[in-house]
Amino acid sequence: MKSITIKGSQRESVGKVATKALRNAGKVPCVLYGGDKPIHFSVEEFSFRDLVYTPNAHTAVIELEDGQKFEAVLQDIQFHPVTDSILHVDFYQLFKDKPVTMDIPVILEGNSPGVRNGGRLLFRKRKLTIKALPDLLPDSITVNISKLRIGGTISVESLLSENYTILHPDNTSVVQVKASRTSVADDSEDEEEEGTEAPAAEATEAAEATE
Repeated sequence: MKSITIKGSQRESVGKVATKALRNAGKVPCVLYGGDKPIHFSVEEFSFRDLVYTPNAHTAVIELEDGQKFEAVLQDIQFHPVTDSILHVDFYQLFKDKPVTMDIPVILEGNSPGVRNGGRLLFRKRKLTIKALPDLLPDSITVNISKLRIGGTISVESLLSENYTILHPDNTSVVQVKASRTSVADDSEDEEEEGTEAPAAEATEAAEATE
């Protein structure tokens, strides 16, 4: 997984007055958990654009002014209900030998023949919760839908990997295509059905010829 560097300033005061002053100055109060004790720091809000407003998941390398560096993942983020500005961010510190749980975005690849025939694509799981060592965390999980026909489903079972554990039941639907009022029969499926019926018809004709 790619890392994004975020430079912050450790803060001593964590009260409401100090927090409000930080926000007025365009900074976001943050807390890093997972170590011996929580570390409180602040970051310029624009520093989060490549970490928060991107389709892929990323880890963060937090650099403080005193030279300390921490590798972490974004655990929780709070937005202002009206302006959508970032109010607060929680990070969780990573250790190379300690698995971490994280929501990883799902990216669809290819064109579904079921959708081309008028079916409705239902993207059930846009993120999957996985558990893995930090070095094995993927940026995203790619799902190829180029063979997904009407009535077809791609479930968690087909996305399992040795690098991480997906924390959803194997039968959890990730993406599927359902029939709609405008959908039509899939030509490829019709051809396959005709192909399977032909030998049976030939066998019947042969039997009648021997009687």
